[in-house]
Amino acid sequence: MVIDTIENLSKYVGLNPLFADVVAFLGQNDLNQLEAGKHLIKDKDLFVNITTAKGRGKEAATLETHINMIDIQIPLDTEETFGYTPLCDLPEFEYNAEKDITKYGTTLAQTYVTCKPGQMAIFFPQDGHAPCISEKEEIKKAIFKVKVV
Repeated sequence: MVIDTIENLSKYVGLNPLFADVVAFLGQNDLNQLEAGKHLIKDKDLFVNITTAKGRGKEAATLETHINMIDIQIPLDTEETFGYTPLCDLPEFEYNAEKDITKYGTTLAQTYVTCKPGQMAIFFPQDGHAPCISEKEEIKKAIFKVKVV
């Protein structure tokens, strides 16, 4: 897991070559001006979802992991808290290959971190994460999905 500001994303391009394409996309687009929905950048290997998610408490937030994709999650209009538990500490749950997701039911996260607009959280396959924790009813956010290479 990486927590940092969006302006520092270029420092992480060595972790995945597609991160450079995310940096370029951010340089050419204002995430706040993009329409809601899925925006393809490199077909299924790299895209961004602009969405409004329902805010929830820690007890209602579901931990999840992905095997094939890295998440770069960016809150756009309010702060968002993310729960975190390393995959090695999570119980066995069924993996949905079609959606590339494992959801861990009522398992609570070990720790929490909050990002403000202008900051990002990067979650790799080994990072169990519970997004959308907020006192606000809705969170406008961008979720970049980056293929693991």
